[in-house]
Amino acid sequence: MTIASPPPDDLPLPPRRPENSHKGTFGKVWIIAGSRGMSGAAVLSGLGALRGGAGLVTIAVPNSILSIVAASEPSYLTRGLPEDDAGRLSYAAIEELKADLPSQSAAAFGPGVGQSAELTALAAELYQHAPIPMLFDADGLNALAQRPDILTRRPDQPARIFTPHPGEFARLTGLSMDDIQANREARAAEFARQHHVVVLLKGHGTVISDGGQTFVNTTGNSGMATGGTGDILTGLITALVAEHKTALDAARLGAWLHGRAGDIAAEELSQPGLIASDLPRFLGRAWLSLT
Repeated sequence: MTIASPPPDDLPLPPRRPENSHKGTFGKVWIIAGSRGMSGAAVLSGLGALRGGAGLVTIAVPNSILSIVAASEPSYLTRGLPEDDAGRLSYAAIEELKADLPSQSAAAFGPGVGQSAELTALAAELYQHAPIPMLFDADGLNALAQRPDILTRRPDQPARIFTPHPGEFARLTGLSMDDIQANREARAAEFARQHHVVVLLKGHGTVISDGGQTFVNTTGNSGMATGGTGDILTGLITALVAEHKTALDAARLGAWLHGRAGDIAAEELSQPGLIASDLPRFLGRAWLSLT
């Protein structure tokens, strides 16, 4: 028996999967993630994208952790990128990203990448010029918080999705944590409307908004308050965007599936015993609960 969390009537439908499909049908995803000591963030994001249904997933990481990430899961591709002396991506990676990203369906940047001036410049370049939808999470958001001058998306830019926890959102907005937590829906909607992005503000009752429509997710539990669960959400939402969902629909459906997987996992494993790497193997059952 699993925790009852029926999908709301207006939840976006799962992407169609025609019988005559091939792996290219379901989108190509790049996850730009990881640094020395943070290879797990890249692995978990990749697993989230795979379980989200993407046809091809590539994890792009600093060269020094490439073998760790590649050995962790045979189902995704890997790409090593230039790094600095601390094992973080360097700005030199931009040339390879400029060459490879245009052929992808969607990408994510940030889980476990760390912080540096070069990463801030890299995040800014990707945010302004990547020709595909992009999701920014974790240190990707911390980097963009250093460049508030570029946050408003131009009408000609593909979709941009932000998935902050309250601390990251405080850095992006300059607001206090108390203000954000007391006005979660209003603050997420204001930021999304001002900058023409989709915001998914994590926490109990995750808020998803594009500035015009705002939703509160009802799935999930306190067992998911553990390191790495947000990385899986990053990959999951990016896969849904790659499968031709709008940014808002992908964020809503991804949040529901992610929380539902956590609820099913907690029913079997307990909330205290739940860890992030448990979630991918319960996402299949979360998908089944939609049908």
